[in-house]
Amino acid sequence: MHIWVDADACPAVIKDILFRVAERRQLPVTLVANQLMRVPGSRYIRALQVPAGADVADAEIVARLEPGDLVVTGDIPLAAQVLEKGGLALNPRGDWYTKDTIAQQLTMRAFMEELRGSGVDTGGPAAFSQADRQQFANALDRELARRAPRPD
Repeated sequence: MHIWVDADACPAVIKDILFRVAERRQLPVTLVANQLMRVPGSRYIRALQVPAGADVADAEIVARLEPGDLVVTGDIPLAAQVLEKGGLALNPRGDWYTKDTIAQQLTMRAFMEELRGSGVDTGGPAAFSQADRQQFANALDRELARRAPRPD
């Protein structure tokens, strides 16, 4: 399994969790972004910078994704593409995107964009919390434990 990170908007605390997981589980983790990303020196962790532009990082992740890979993203359309290609998609707050829920999430996203486009203030997402960080770590750990025992 390879872990891909839609890194432009991924919180630093989530990246730190993923860096520790990469080392502990000896799993490849690649951060994909259209800006230069600093990552720790590790044979398991790398950053991939793509050209600036709408959805360029998303397209790169989808192009490189293999069935069974995991993508960490808050981008619902990217999550839908990941699921279509046989990957797993987890948002930074620890919620899994699933084939059963993705259509509803895409519909809600489109509805909220329509509201914002008509001038309605829909507010933004809640601030990222310690509980969100913990939920992400727990969801990731459960999936990794389900897949394979630790190498140590």
